[in-house]
Amino acid sequence: MPARKTVCMVVSSVELTAQWFLLGHIAAMADLYDVYLVGNCRDTDYLRRQGIPVDVLYVPIVREISLLSDLKALFILVALFRKRKFDVIHSFTPKAGLLTMLAALLARNHVRAHTFTGQVWAARRGPGRFVLKTMDRLLAACATHILVDSHSQMEFLLRERVISKRKTSVLGSGSISGVDTDRFQPRQDVRDRMRAKLEIPMGATVFVYIGRLKRDKGILDLATAFSQLSQSYANAYLIVVGPDEENLRLEIESRCATYAESVRIVSQTSTLEDYMASADVLCLPSYREGFGSVIIEAAACGVPALASRIYGITDAIREGETGIFHRAGDVGDLLSGMQLLARDQAKRIEMGKSARARAEADFCSKNVTAALLEYYRRRLLAL
Repeated sequence: MPARKTVCMVVSSVELTAQWFLLGHIAAMADLYDVYLVGNCRDTDYLRRQGIPVDVLYVPIVREISLLSDLKALFILVALFRKRKFDVIHSFTPKAGLLTMLAALLARNHVRAHTFTGQVWAARRGPGRFVLKTMDRLLAACATHILVDSHSQMEFLLRERVISKRKTSVLGSGSISGVDTDRFQPRQDVRDRMRAKLEIPMGATVFVYIGRLKRDKGILDLATAFSQLSQSYANAYLIVVGPDEENLRLEIESRCATYAESVRIVSQTSTLEDYMASADVLCLPSYREGFGSVIIEAAACGVPALASRIYGITDAIREGETGIFHRAGDVGDLLSGMQLLARDQAKRIEMGKSARARAEADFCSKNVTAALLEYYRRRLLAL
């Protein structure tokens, strides 16, 4: 009986990236291959406690750019790859991806795959954009196989000459992991319970933002637009859920100060689906996005989206059917979209039903995992 193939998956943050996006993939792959997860986590039994027979290997890959820390991580990865001789090395996230692909090339690993999930440099200008874009080009040059989590992002990367079409693919309709349509689904009981918990009237129109609180996610634009919306729609509420990575909470509260009683800010939760089920519209006014997984999660809950018309997000929404777009960074256009959805309940409900149907048909997590396994079988391990 031939030995099982070995797969090494590398992320910067095990608890963040792996827990949020990769658990389904890892669990399914562990049935077929000997899988190892590498990242910044000293708890080697992290996955086994969740019933997933995969070991975690600690490598101190930090999110911030730090020359000494990054060189240390690079040397550790090279030594690890030379010792273990993995059949496939697959990285996720930009920083971990660059270090991993460089290390795998230096260690002479033959199958080096990376998944692009968005570009930090896309919304930047000047030297910073050039440096970060060059790093992505180097990453792509070191990889033998590239996956991109949306078709429009792939087109963007091709236009920018970051990747080559020859070795690049998108799984199905896109997204890194799809959506668990059993976990994320319309739930009237949850909607009622959460609104009672948050002291929001059952008949209110609720907009929700879920994600990191960062300027390039457009959260300050949303706060400004909501404040203007509230001047005409007293029954509108805003829920903001996510870690405050740039200390923006005070600024958000300041912009909504006149209508503070209509704003709820939650820093952390393990039940994103509950906040989605309680809402009427998901807002994602981002300036850059690889795909916008939160949109299809909300869609699975029967909640339409109002989001920026940028690459990545355009794959997650069918305009006028499952949500509507606004121009990125245009508060007036964002406000117009909020006004339209606030006054048209029938449209929200209709789009919510269509969004749920599309989430089930195009983005079910089981289908995305099956597509990834097939990609491994036909492309990465067909050697």
